[in-house]
Amino acid sequence: MKDCIEAQRSFFDSGETLDLNFRRTQLKLLEELLRENEEQLFDAIYSDFQKSEFETTVTELELIYREIREAVRKLDRWARPQRAATNLLNFPSYSFVMPEPLGVSLIIGTWNYPYQLCLLPAVAAMAAGCTVVLKPSELAPTSSAIMAKLINENFHPGYFWVEEGDAATTRELLKHKFDKIFFTGSTEVGKIIYKAAAEHLTPVTLELGGKSPAFVTANCDLGMSVKRLIYAKFINAGQTCIAPDYVMVDKQIEQQFLQRCKEEIQKAEYSISNHNYVQIVNHRHFDRLLALLNEEKVYYGGETHRDARTISPTILRNVDFSDAIMQEEIFGPLLPVIPYDGLDLALKQAAQLPKPLSCYVFSKRKAEQRKVLNALSFGGGCINEALMHVTNPHLPFGGVGASGFGRYHLKAGFLTFSNLKGVMKKPSWFELNLKYHPLTTVKLWWIRLLYRV
Repeated sequence: MKDCIEAQRSFFDSGETLDLNFRRTQLKLLEELLRENEEQLFDAIYSDFQKSEFETTVTELELIYREIREAVRKLDRWARPQRAATNLLNFPSYSFVMPEPLGVSLIIGTWNYPYQLCLLPAVAAMAAGCTVVLKPSELAPTSSAIMAKLINENFHPGYFWVEEGDAATTRELLKHKFDKIFFTGSTEVGKIIYKAAAEHLTPVTLELGGKSPAFVTANCDLGMSVKRLIYAKFINAGQTCIAPDYVMVDKQIEQQFLQRCKEEIQKAEYSISNHNYVQIVNHRHFDRLLALLNEEKVYYGGETHRDARTISPTILRNVDFSDAIMQEEIFGPLLPVIPYDGLDLALKQAAQLPKPLSCYVFSKRKAEQRKVLNALSFGGGCINEALMHVTNPHLPFGGVGASGFGRYHLKAGFLTFSNLKGVMKKPSWFELNLKYHPLTTVKLWWIRLLYRV
């Protein structure tokens, strides 16, 4: 591991990654490897938790391909020094902001979208001109193995390397000095990453999670709202960091909402054989979800099969904020529904929880939409939609507070792995003689004036 990191340091110090043509070539190579080996990628992720080719394409690979294509196309624009204004005090001079790569980066991925959440940050790092050590999650071992095989056999190890292993491997990696750490995972582990990075004063981006709320008002299009909510919640069997974690619904429409949820789940026919459902990743997570499932509060679903590691899409009612299921991020196919009497009260209750990664509001009224957006702090979200903001590459993606910090996707990702150098260039033919001795009252008057304009 030490040799690997030293090799990356040496490769970065050679200056090769500063060449934009080099970056574009490496990005194109990554896309080519993924496209040529899609069947192996499909087989690997299916082996881990039976995710279908359809969903792997839609929620993983196409997002990566799009990010690579856009990065290749826009890299010249992103990397070009950007003109900045100069104040009158420094006349005559020219100012600009110059992006430079941070250096050797460590990307620690997670298991629920093993390709997307490992390789999208890697694409951002490559575009910025960093070298990459990628540590995939051991909870999706076959997906981790195929990424390691494709990358380690085709990229210079000093530029892009996959280090497989468990938590002990991550702890060992964190003992070393990196120039940037990017972590996707739980808040608890994020705290450990952040603490370890502080030892080296390494900048960190944390993509965490939290209890992302959805608010369904009496003024929504109920049919479309339920359709979109159910899709967003139960894709990947609820194992999505930006899935609606719970729904707060106006009590006037609670019964209609519950009935529509039931009908929508039945219509979707969620199952692995229908290619729109997956297993819970392992038995530990299955048992954790089972402990949160209060059978007395099941409105629909609740079927569990431990050997198969499946839990049917489940709607829970009569839930309140004191229940166990409201004390942690669910990260599974359980959807608590909490009725509210007044949107202001609902927002006040939601605000007592840590800041979430996402938030969703379903309403036709702009006043209600604005009220939710202004009342709660969250990473990103949607109005009359759920989850799909992550598919818009032009929106920076990330959390706030306990749900993380830092942004990525396209230019936001490029900037995350870059240092922005502010530079002022001044000619020698003119100088305002205000800052030099003798320091007079008149000079001070002029300096104060120039600072104000």
